[in-house]
Amino acid sequence: MRNHILITGGAGFVGSHLTDRLLKEGRSVTILDNLSTGRRSNVQQLQAASHGRLRFVEGCATDSDLVHRLASDSDGVVHLAAAVGVRLVVEKPIHTMHTNIGATEVVLEAASAANVPLLYASTSEVYGKSATLPFTENADLVLGPTSIARWGYAASKATGEWMALAYGAERELDVTIVRLFNTVGPRQRGRYGMVLPNFVRAALAGEALRVFGDGQQTRCFAHVRDVTCALGALLDEPAARGSVFNVGNDQEISILSLAQRVIEIAGSDSEIELVPYAEAYGHGFEDMRRRVPSLAALEAAIGFRPRTGLDEIITDLIGVLAAK
Repeated sequence: MRNHILITGGAGFVGSHLTDRLLKEGRSVTILDNLSTGRRSNVQQLQAASHGRLRFVEGCATDSDLVHRLASDSDGVVHLAAAVGVRLVVEKPIHTMHTNIGATEVVLEAASAANVPLLYASTSEVYGKSATLPFTENADLVLGPTSIARWGYAASKATGEWMALAYGAERELDVTIVRLFNTVGPRQRGRYGMVLPNFVRAALAGEALRVFGDGQQTRCFAHVRDVTCALGALLDEPAARGSVFNVGNDQEISILSLAQRVIEIAGSDSEIELVPYAEAYGHGFEDMRRRVPSLAALEAAIGFRPRTGLDEIITDLIGVLAAK
């Protein structure tokens, strides 16, 4: 078992939950986070209870000297630092490219110099507009035009995957790539367009749930508890090195049905408002109609199947947000 893990972006939503899991397994963790989207409050309680096994470093994953120093003191690296959320990607495309490509190169160089394994967090967005479902890791990627900012995000993460695999081939770096699908749970914020926390907050407040487009686009939602279970297992699986894995849930639901389900479970009087994409994100925005992963490769590698159903995910999120 890798005992000391460096997590870039560790104060974020997924990163803080992964930190929690690793600490409970008896490992030590160093978090590197610039707090642009992460929050120190996500890890303060973990740090207090870690008995010195959690170190928080405020800084950027683009800081080469800092990342090299931290990687040299670790047994493994998880690279989660990235631009987060559709809205941020659309509004700040330069930041997106700089973060997703520049930071990844720095982290790969540092892991290679320290000769420690790297787990690189990519995204289901790399599948783009592919209509071949479910998405399998070796399928073709179908991206839209360069004039659409959303595809720049997908391209930047795909570039990160190619870079990671290149370091594996040329530098013999042990790399594992995960493509995260919609991950939800406590500590997730709706600020950057995360659909489920936005729906839950609106339902609890009695406000309209804003569904973009016609609502017939479908997604699959995985609880962060299940996702971090898979990430932790992949860290310790030598057979996963050099491979790409979808990580998420494969139970599909339309966004309109999701909104209806949130209202029902929350016991809310909220209504549903259909909002044109142009109003939400500006003209020229493109979305994918369906996004469904195959989890066969992940199950074969580590025996993973998601355990948390959608109703439990919604109920959990309602409980957390209602308490605030």
